[in-house]
Amino acid sequence: MGHLPLHVIAGYLAAISLLMLTPGPDMMFVIANGARYGSRAGIAAACGVAAGEAVHVAAVVAGLAGLIADSPVVFGAIRYLGAAYLIALGLHALLRTHGTGGGPQLKRPGLPAAFGRGMVTNLLNPKMILFSLAFLPQFADPGRGHLTTQLITLGGLFIAVQLIVDVSLGAGAGRLAGRLDTWQRRMQRGCAAVFIGLGVKLALS
Repeated sequence: MGHLPLHVIAGYLAAISLLMLTPGPDMMFVIANGARYGSRAGIAAACGVAAGEAVHVAAVVAGLAGLIADSPVVFGAIRYLGAAYLIALGLHALLRTHGTGGGPQLKRPGLPAAFGRGMVTNLLNPKMILFSLAFLPQFADPGRGHLTTQLITLGGLFIAVQLIVDVSLGAGAGRLAGRLDTWQRRMQRGCAAVFIGLGVKLALS
């Protein structure tokens, strides 16, 4: 069985904690969902993002991520699909915002829908494929034993930290939005702009 020394685990946790506090597409998506639809939707989106990352980790362990990263056609297709998905979400949110007038808050989507959007957003982010492929093996060492066990352990810790950070942000954004009713339309437009901006950035990166 693979064994990870405590100092390796401590260094790894410190590294991923810093990375998780750096704003990125997944974090902004979770915050936008929480601000737009409430804390429960933000939490559901965070869980979806974590589920998507679990797929990336499984792909690294199975060796599939390397095949995807080495194929420009497949990698490009994933990138543009992800960009199109985020832009479509942003346009949809923008259209619904314009249609609300000064009326009551928009109907919130079901939690499964928020979960699904978070998962798809993460899966269609090719940077997460490359990140998982490049980052996780840096802390694994074949000399310590079974490499697959080490990668699974590292991936599990990564997902756990990601989940804690994103759930906190999604829930916090939802509570903050609920206390600022007069800013609701501006926040909705801001969330729509976030989705569209992330999609354009992904397509051009």
